[in-house]
Amino acid sequence: MKSIESGGYSIHFNEQCYVELNSFLEHSNFSKIFILVDTNTHNYCLPEFMSNISYSSEFEIIEMEAGELHKNLDTCTQVWHALSELEADRKSLLINLGGGVVTDLGGFIASAFKRGISFINVPTSLLAMVDASVGGKTGVDLGSLKNQVGVINFSEMVLIDTSFLKTLSKSEMRSGMAEMLKHGLIKDANYWKRLSHLSELKISDLESLIHESVVIKNEVVKRDPNELGERKQLNFGHTIGHAIESYYLESETKTTLLHGEAIAAGMVMEAYLSTKTCGLSDRELFQIKKVFIDLYGPVEFNENDKSSIIELLKYDKKNSHGDIKYALLESIGKSNIDVIVDNDMIYKAFDYYAS
Repeated sequence: MKSIESGGYSIHFNEQCYVELNSFLEHSNFSKIFILVDTNTHNYCLPEFMSNISYSSEFEIIEMEAGELHKNLDTCTQVWHALSELEADRKSLLINLGGGVVTDLGGFIASAFKRGISFINVPTSLLAMVDASVGGKTGVDLGSLKNQVGVINFSEMVLIDTSFLKTLSKSEMRSGMAEMLKHGLIKDANYWKRLSHLSELKISDLESLIHESVVIKNEVVKRDPNELGERKQLNFGHTIGHAIESYYLESETKTTLLHGEAIAAGMVMEAYLSTKTCGLSDRELFQIKKVFIDLYGPVEFNENDKSSIIELLKYDKKNSHGDIKYALLESIGKSNIDVIVDNDMIYKAFDYYAS
């Protein structure tokens, strides 16, 4: 697959990843090289990654706990201490080998340490390949509130090796699919159609679709790197979806939802809002709901769940001047930004989702 250029850095795929990485390391003069992994990628991805490295140098491995619960400032502090103890300096390199938690958090750690060191993202989950590792967003959660602290800062390169997808469960693969489907909904109706008709999540079938998904996101990010306008379209489904994800993350009685599972529910509800505010047709709304319910199944919400989730909407990063702003759909493949919707309509969106 052809490498993708993205405003100062490149996204490489499969065999080309290691050609580019080894050449980059050979021609750079990093004082030390660190690899951030979590407990899963340390076991299942690091050995394969290291087997492809020909550059002869010492690599220091820093391990964090796996999971969204550890995407916080406490983990950052632990990694910053580890970097200091291992004598990292401003000429060091941090390679983030993992899913979206590792690439988001690792990018933030690198951006803040010594006021900024170089980093490379090596996403190992489908979600991170098509979304988290691309576009320069870094950051951590504040309690259960998603991505409240962070910066936009671009890596030296992104390396997408689809062989890592073999380590994922079916539920993790489905989680990543939600972001790919979103790319079709906001930008490319034909892509949405092809992806929504995919019967099985086979890596061989997904490779070209992953590349296409990255192209869609990358083109948006290049035109609006700081999310001042068009890039907000990428938040479709995420205003309600992130609130659902945060609520389930902090609940002691709920089973935590994967990011894609929460965003899938958010996209159905925000598609409903789109029919009421932006002209999305009832036919397309039905199609969107059917695809997501068939793929992910329904999430059940009681009245207390709904009110608590709606309360969390006020923390969404797109909000300003007290208004909750949504990215919604005019039609499949065409979206709108900064749409204001009142909370009464959100309750109706929950009712539609459950109907």
